[in-house]
Amino acid sequence: MNTTTGRMPAEWHAQDLLWIGFPHLAEEWSGVIDRAQEQIAAFANAVAETGQAVRLIVRDPANAARAAALVSGKVGLEQRVYGDVWLRDTGPLVVGQGAHRAARLFGFNGWGGKYLMPGDQDIGADLAASVGLPATRADWVLEGGALDGDGTGLVATTEQCLLNPNRNPHLSRADLEMRLARDLGFDRVLWLGDGLINDHTDGHVDNLARFVAPGRLALPRATGADDPNVAIYADAAARAHAFGVEVVEVPSPGRIEWDGMVQPASYMNFVITTHAVIVPVFGSPYDDDGVAAIAALFPGRETMGLMADAVLAGGGGFHCSSQQVPV
Repeated sequence: MNTTTGRMPAEWHAQDLLWIGFPHLAEEWSGVIDRAQEQIAAFANAVAETGQAVRLIVRDPANAARAAALVSGKVGLEQRVYGDVWLRDTGPLVVGQGAHRAARLFGFNGWGGKYLMPGDQDIGADLAASVGLPATRADWVLEGGALDGDGTGLVATTEQCLLNPNRNPHLSRADLEMRLARDLGFDRVLWLGDGLINDHTDGHVDNLARFVAPGRLALPRATGADDPNVAIYADAAARAHAFGVEVVEVPSPGRIEWDGMVQPASYMNFVITTHAVIVPVFGSPYDDDGVAAIAALFPGRETMGLMADAVLAGGGGFHCSSQQVPV
């Protein structure tokens, strides 16, 4: 039954807590695991300083000790079994509010079979149980970063990800829309096209487009003549306008390359918490403009930019590494 009690709230809805994954597999971090841990810890500290509960998920005693040396006493540590840190995709998606909250769990296949690690298929149920949320598992593959909702039943996603045959080859677009309504309460779907170039998630929407209010979608604006995603941004804006949502633009980081490869750097991977908005920055000349543009969209929250280049080297951002529990 599609009612608001079975709907996933918008991220700006007040939150009980935020889970954040702590990097622990050195081979996944291209020689920058120490800096990635420091940047994730800075993210956890920043949220905790605003008064929101933060639970930093650590893999083993050694990583618990490392995390404890980096975070303040306001950050809770929980040792759990997980593979990668991207809890946005492996953690539970919470629907409903108050006494009607419940967790939705989905199939997880390592982003289309690319990165399968022990624990990632079970951490969602583990986290849901840890906060006493009843959980049901859906019969299809879905990652939380592939979706962004506005709280009214409207959700944005990308065709590149949700229609990718490496996820649910047996499901049509109509099948997916039915499941989004049934399992998460999304009764309208804004289908964007491709995600950012070289995004190994096959174009997660949380790196491209984010709702900032009901019916209001933030999208990057290309910066610099060599911005690699200019056509992708333009296509997303055209689709959003045609759908009838309001589009607001945020400067992109421009072209970010490491070892000759374009990186999927994006300010859109920001995290909305109860009191703050945390924006990843990359040492780009456009960092200050990007943070300021996002701050203007959330006048009631403190907005801060935190360095996230090492987190990006592991394949994601602050939003990818976290998952909220709405009150």
